Amino acid sequence: MLYNDTVDSEALVHRPWFVAIVFAVVMAICSAINFTDTWMGELMRAVIGEPLTSGLYGRFATGLVLSLLFCANVIVIGFIPFKAQVITVWVELLLSFLAFFNAFDLSLPFIWDKLPILLSQGLFTTLYVAAVSIFFATILAIIGAVAKLSGNGFAYAIASFYTSFFRGLPLLMQLYLIYLGLPQLGVVLDAVPSGVLALSLCYGAYMTEIFRAGIQSIDRGQWEASRSIGFGFGLTMRKIILPQALPVIIPPTGNQFISMLKDSSLVSIVGVWELMFLARALGQATFKHMEMLIAVALIYWILSACMEIVQARIERHYNRSKVR
Repeated sequence: MLYNDTVDSEALVHRPWFVAIVFAVVMAICSAINFTDTWMGELMRAVIGEPLTSGLYGRFATGLVLSLLFCANVIVIGFIPFKAQVITVWVELLLSFLAFFNAFDLSLPFIWDKLPILLSQGLFTTLYVAAVSIFFATILAIIGAVAKLSGNGFAYAIASFYTSFFRGLPLLMQLYLIYLGLPQLGVVLDAVPSGVLALSLCYGAYMTEIFRAGIQSIDRGQWEASRSIGFGFGLTMRKIILPQALPVIIPPTGNQFISMLKDSSLVSIVGVWELMFLARALGQATFKHMEMLIAVALIYWILSACMEIVQARIERHYNRSKVR
């Protein structure tokens, strides 16, 4: 019998035990939630009255209705094509999050009024800091990976100490040490260079291990074959090793890029006018913190989603080349 690593999701959805488990879990969760002052509480008010005064039976009724709706949703989605399933679930989850945000009674005109400065000043600075940091982190990662794979004890010691130190300290502490510590040695950096240096050093250490693992995944016969035809180290890396290692390197490196994009918000503590700094400044001045935080959160999510799409396309390109 051949091993099949795929799951028949359609058959799973239609199994009674699966629906019963989903039903029981969701009902138990929903029954314990107080739906007062939410859209679900308003929906159920006509059926069970005031949620607070309806007691256990009212919560049970709410949980029962939600569970039935959830189970019906799962079963119905199981009959449509895969892509339609994904789109449907995404839309449902997005609407759920929008309903959750709506519970904060946000001032939408205020968000629209401050959105231009968030996009023009904050978004541009965030992308600039992240892009420059990614560039330098990649260079550090390649150099560090080559050093850790070399037979030179001095180079290996420096690379291993670098990865151990910068992976062992929190990024926020590294930023403070660079921005506040270097001036003690007579080296004064502005906020943006300090943020770029901290991000580059921190993520370069993580990416060093990713590049090292990717290079080590290539068979040693490739190195020997390249040396036999007279290729030097640099040419071998550029033409033979790295192109084959990229399918292994790209997925974790893409995750590091997305993490760096979000962690660039930490440079706001040293006064860089990126998204998080503007969100705090505008929110404190008008006491509308939640509006700014949610607006910036959505911007970060959209940026991350765009990078996920780019990463997926690059992965498909190199996987297709690998199959050929």
